[in-house]
Amino acid sequence: MFFDSWDSILRTLVITILAYVVLIFLLRISGKRTLSKMNAFDFIVTIALGSTLATVLLNKSVSLADGVLALSLLIGLQFLITFFSVRSKRVSKLVKSIPTLLVYKGDLLQDAMRKERVNADEIYAILREKGISSIQDVDAVILETDGSLNVIKCIEKNLKSDVMQPVKAPPDIQ
Repeated sequence: MFFDSWDSILRTLVITILAYVVLIFLLRISGKRTLSKMNAFDFIVTIALGSTLATVLLNKSVSLADGVLALSLLIGLQFLITFFSVRSKRVSKLVKSIPTLLVYKGDLLQDAMRKERVNADEIYAILREKGISSIQDVDAVILETDGSLNVIKCIEKNLKSDVMQPVKAPPDIQ
C-alpha cells in the first residue's frame, strides 16, 4: 500500500521529469492563449491537460509516448479552435459565450440574473469588493465570458460605447 517497488518509484521519477519537460515545451510553442482563462472552453482544456498529465505520471499502463501524443493533441486542438475563433465569428460564437448585463443604472436585471444563475448576494459581494457602498452608484455589472463579474461605475453615454458592444442586454435597455 505504501511502497510497491523501486522500479515503480524510478518509473514515476523519470516519467514525471520527461512529461513535465515535454508539457512545458508544448505550452511554450503553442503560445500564451493555451492556458488562458477566457471562457469555459479554455477552462476545460486546462483541466484536461492536468488530468492527462496526472494519468501519464501515475498510470503504469499509459506510456510516455501515449501521454505526449494526448497532450500534443489537446494543445493542438486548443490552438486550432482559438485560431479559427479569432478568424470566424461563427466559430467564436460556438466556443464562447457573450458577456451579460446584470445591473444597469443601479437596477438589478432579474431576468438576466435568473438566466445566468447569479443572485443578488453575489452582485453585492463584488460591489463590496470594489469598495462600492450602494448599487445606485453603479451603472453596470457585467457577467464576463470567464464567469467573473465586472463593475462599471459610469457609462459615458449609453450601452453603445465600444467596450459595451459585445454585452448582451435586454432589448428595452439600449
